Amino acid sequence: MKAFVGLLNSSMWAGYIAAIAIFSIQNIKPVSLNFLTFQSINIPVGVLLTFCGAAGIIIGWFIPLLFSKRRRVNTNSRI
Repeated sequence: MKAFVGLLNSSMWAGYIAAIAIFSIQNIKPVSLNFLTFQSINIPVGVLLTFCGAAGIIIGWFIPLLFSKRRRVNTNSRI
């Protein structure tokens, strides 16, 4: 069962990377990202998408670490 889960996980990552690669090749024009009053430099869509995806993965990895509660083990409890 673990082998199947590992294969499924790897297949999903490979599909995600392939989709970004195909999208990047088809949309090579430089774009500028505008947010409120901020504007980025002109970079290709694929590079922007890759950076945003990587930032989302890293943030999604850190958020559960920030909000997880550690459980205390009470060693003085009597049964």
